[in-house]
Amino acid sequence: MPIGCDAVDNDPYEAAIRHATDQLASLTGITPRLFREAGAVRIEVDVTDQATHHWEGLLEVLAQGAAFGLTDTAGGGQVAWIRLEPGEAL
Repeated sequence: MPIGCDAVDNDPYEAAIRHATDQLASLTGITPRLFREAGAVRIEVDVTDQATHHWEGLLEVLAQGAAFGLTDTAGGGQVAWIRLEPGEAL
């Protein structure tokens, strides 16, 4: 176990980030991208065919963030994103 792992495991904010990331990966079949910003974390994932079959579940995860949305990509796809701030627990 890496040094400091216990501290992350016991941090509710990090647990919420991990939970959202795991749920999005499960719903889309791909690994989400995580961006740490000042005072928040933004998690993005491409909207895959698998995600469209689990649309309600995807929206349930996204709706738990401080902000969320869908962004069109230049290639004609979409990216779903969620912004988590400290104090949120999914």
